[in-house]
Amino acid sequence: MQITSWIQLCLRELEGAPIKEHSDIEASFAESERFSKWKTSKREIRLEEVSDRCWIKSCTGGYITEVHLHADGSLDEYTLFGRLHTKGHWELEAGVLHITIYKGENTYELSVVGNREPSIHSAIEYKNGEVHSYLKLTPISQ
Repeated sequence: MQITSWIQLCLRELEGAPIKEHSDIEASFAESERFSKWKTSKREIRLEEVSDRCWIKSCTGGYITEVHLHADGSLDEYTLFGRLHTKGHWELEAGVLHITIYKGENTYELSVVGNREPSIHSAIEYKNGEVHSYLKLTPISQ
């Protein structure tokens, strides 16, 4: 995950909406005390939290889905109430969960950063390469 993506998520969580574009982010913020303190509230996501598990994903607009992450790196996503089905794939890299979901002609990409307490994690979602939404995700028991 690029440093500007970390900063983008940090600024969203510290300052609220709107989400800053990468071009509006100063990389020097990574050296600040605010960023360092924010990072101490984060943790790596572990494979056992992800592989063959179901997560709930919610955005600021209220759209809620179940995301079933399969051991082979594929995923199935279902809207919580309408059961609309979409597919995608996931990868765990350096403790960050990278997810790509395909819905019709749209591609949604997000990098989930683990939260220490509570285990409700966060991400910035991109739709077709552009900032789309701030997300909260959490694994559930199966």
